[in-house]
Amino acid sequence: MARFAEVVGELPPESTQQAVGYPSLFLLVALGALVPVVPTGAIVSSAAVVAFHQTSPLSLLFVFLVSAFAALLGDTALYWLGRRGVHSDKGSRWLAALEGRASPERLAHARERLDAHQVSVLVLSRLVPAGRIPVMLACLLAEVPLRRFVRGDAAACLAWAATYQLIGILGGSLFPEPWQGVVAAVVLTVLISAVPALWRRVRGTRAEAPASGAPAPAPGSPAPETPASGSPGGSRHEHP
Repeated sequence: MARFAEVVGELPPESTQQAVGYPSLFLLVALGALVPVVPTGAIVSSAAVVAFHQTSPLSLLFVFLVSAFAALLGDTALYWLGRRGVHSDKGSRWLAALEGRASPERLAHARERLDAHQVSVLVLSRLVPAGRIPVMLACLLAEVPLRRFVRGDAAACLAWAATYQLIGILGGSLFPEPWQGVVAAVVLTVLISAVPALWRRVRGTRAEAPASGAPAPAPGSPAPETPASGSPGGSRHEHP
């Protein structure tokens, strides 16, 4: 940790950081939107911490604009590639990758919400951890036009960039050194991403427990009566 602090303390001037940092931020966020394995939220929060400690008043604004535009560009490219797979008889590896990352239950839930709330679901999908892919796949299966998707996703990317930038500003304001704020922002974004998944797993375990542990009938208790076939009330009338 001490060695890491020494390296951070020897960072180049702000002009050099900005010349390298903004293009790197754009590429990482766009790549993370296109290939959903890069922790883009942590990247944006870390960039916001560094910008918070810089003297330029526009650093935070540039981080916000670069992050939102890169996320929108990555989402648009992924959606366009997915649409090619939907309209192709053979499909595509991009569409298969999206389907592999969305469980049937979450996809069905996303399609229900899309039918009920339309574009507002796109805005919330980027704010909910692991919610972007099921909603995007639901839009693909519903054949939402690309232009309409981009309009909804633009608002989603702006809200997403603002949220994770606020996390970075919070981390930067709590600690005097940039590296300390970066560590705090990364930990916070990881917790935000992990807690919903853990909560869903706990709820699923609790839901399965009553079903598997249903009490058996007590010994000696009468068996439930079944209505006899025949009349609607279950009784059978005999004719003399």
